[in-house]
This record gives sequence, C-alpha cells and structure tokens, in this order.
Amino acid sequence: MTPAGPAATSDDVAARQGWMAVLARAPAAALAERIAALPPLPAHARLRGPETGLAMVRGRQGGDGAPFNLGEMTVTRCTVRLGDGTLGHAYVAGRDARQAELAALLDAALQRPELHDAVMAAVIAPLAAAQAAGRGSVARKAAATRVAFATMATMRGE
Repeated sequence: MTPAGPAATSDDVAARQGWMAVLARAPAAALAERIAALPPLPAHARLRGPETGLAMVRGRQGGDGAPFNLGEMTVTRCTVRLGDGTLGHAYVAGRDARQAELAALLDAALQRPELHDAVMAAVIAPLAAAQAAGRGSVARKAAATRVAFATMATMRGE
C-alpha cells in the first residue's frame, strides 16, 4: 500500500486520512500502549521535529457562509523515515511531541504492506472504537440537556 505515492488512488488517500484522524486524536499514552502489543516496528529517524507552532483555524458563519479567521491553535508536527525510505507524517493538536512522533511512526508503518494489517488490527481499530464510544457518550449527555422550545410554548398556553 503506497497512499502517498504518485499512483495513489482516492481509496488509498481516504484510508490514510482515516487512520491519520484516529492517530491525531489518540493520546500518546494510548499510542504507546497499542505499539507495545505489536511486534517490534522498524527503526526510524526523525526528519523534522517534533516541533510546535501555531495554525490558523478558520470558520464559516452558519456553516456555509463566508470564511473568517477564528483564531490560532497550537499544533505539533513530526516527520520520520523508516530504514527502507518510507516517510510518515503527523500533525497533532497541542504540544505533545511524543504523540506526534508516535503518530508519524505508525503512519509510516501503515504504509508498509507487511505491517499494515497488524497495525490496523492492533492500533487503529481499537482506538477508533474507543473514540467512537467517547463521541457517543458526549452526544448522549448533550441530548439529555436539549430543550424543546416548541413544547415549552405549548406548556405556557401560547
């Protein structure tokens, strides 16, 4: 699998975007715990970073209005190279250099066909399931506090 190569298909790009989203949201401790369950990963060298900087966050009024600069957020990035030349990149929110490096290492490992399935099963699938469960929990808590204003108007006799 070569998602970043010149012959990358839209399916390869979508798959890589999916695993990168999971890695970017996972804390460093969870990544390290999952990596420990894998056979040893290839040695890697840092090419860039981890380094921390700012990124401009843009928004749209109403979700589809004209874009505007909402503000800046702290981002940490890292790029690593495996012994065979495979590059892994990661950008994570915040200042966690370890998270960025582990995410970049896993990105590179996921691009190697002999490691892809093992890393998907041991790292990405469990982290994605935990993140989905967390989103479900937050959605249930938010739904419990929702107010039906039409019902309130009816209750007051309007």
